[in-house]
Amino acid sequence: MISRRPNPYQASVLQDSVRRYLQLPADQTVLILHAKVAQKSYGNEKARDLGEAGFRVCGYMGLDSMGSSLMETQKLSFEEQPDAKGFSCAKALYISDTDKRKHFRLVLKLFFSNGQEIGTFHSKLIKVISKPSQKKQSLKNTDLCISSGSKVSLFNRLRSQTVSTRYLSVEGGAFIASARQWAAFTLHLAEERCARSEFPLREGYIRYGSVVQLVCTATGVTLPPLIIRKVMKQYAMLDVDEPISQLHKCAFQFQGSDRMYLCLSTDKVIQFQASPCPKEANRELLNDGSCWTIISTETVEYTFSESLACVREPVSPVPLIAALQLTGGGDVAMLEVQGEYFHAHLKVWFGDVEAETMYSDWRWLRYPITVPLLLIRDDGLIYSSSFTFTYTPEQSCIPGQQILSDVPQDSDKLLDSIHQEFTRTNFHLFMQT
Repeated sequence: MISRRPNPYQASVLQDSVRRYLQLPADQTVLILHAKVAQKSYGNEKARDLGEAGFRVCGYMGLDSMGSSLMETQKLSFEEQPDAKGFSCAKALYISDTDKRKHFRLVLKLFFSNGQEIGTFHSKLIKVISKPSQKKQSLKNTDLCISSGSKVSLFNRLRSQTVSTRYLSVEGGAFIASARQWAAFTLHLAEERCARSEFPLREGYIRYGSVVQLVCTATGVTLPPLIIRKVMKQYAMLDVDEPISQLHKCAFQFQGSDRMYLCLSTDKVIQFQASPCPKEANRELLNDGSCWTIISTETVEYTFSESLACVREPVSPVPLIAALQLTGGGDVAMLEVQGEYFHAHLKVWFGDVEAETMYSDWRWLRYPITVPLLLIRDDGLIYSSSFTFTYTPEQSCIPGQQILSDVPQDSDKLLDSIHQEFTRTNFHLFMQT
């Protein structure tokens, strides 16, 4: 479907408005921060999911199980903060032990104070687990492993009491232990020996005994290089090198220090010196404040601006761009924009220049096709050969279907639509003497 262009006057007015927007963007952002996994709650215990929105409005957050209706909503109270405008936490949401779902999403509904709906926004998929894995973690189960460069959150819970939970956070450029707000940190894996001023980053999954660095994603404030240790019954295990798993208890030893660990004291973050274990040299005794629980986090960001029009309909679903693919060149160049929640009323702009936009809701099939190679004379005489040609068509498609990983049974009909690919290909015959 090709979108129609407005008349020249309307196009000029719209272009001027876009230019003003580019000079002074007036964007609004909805930011949802949440854990990558959620542990089921047993009895009166509640595993909490946290959410955040980027401006002061009325809102409700609930759990959505892949297409089912919104359930267990909680009203959000947004408050202004120096580092986060319109911040709110949904602390009462939880998954009960009788819930059978394996995954769910957080659903955030926002309204203006006059009742006008802003939109509905979803988190990424959250995996439900029963209990943290107590077995030695294997890299075969990468869903629960934590990779270098990923985002994590750290919290401390004294004597397993929910009311005593403190989250590692940043305020005023300093690390704090917050009872109400958590921060996401990028966890980097580094070489085992490096100076504080030089921190060469590495890829791979984080293992105990590795040198890491925690960088606050919101402020950029960092901690010095740390050695991450596994915690067993309040002991730091110095000889464990297995991969780290979700919701494991761990400790962070300052590299090059004399048994000094990252620790909380009420709302302050301090250094604590562990005690050596006389009978077991591979263990060091920690206090409660030095034992942290680690969990991966996800961030979903929705940004939009109402500066060009008076919007009466909800802004959702917000289109999300996943990838760009340029094909052709010169006068026949085409940019394919791939993503979610696209529709025929969207147009692509390059800065203040509107592009001719075509929309398709077809799902592209991309798999190799093998066909026999034939030579056919003008009068229709066919010369078969023992050769075949295998290729992957760029634009073979079936509307409204998911991407397939194998060839469907009705492949003959599909070939008819695919062979148009050859019309854009030049073949040359050379005589060999």
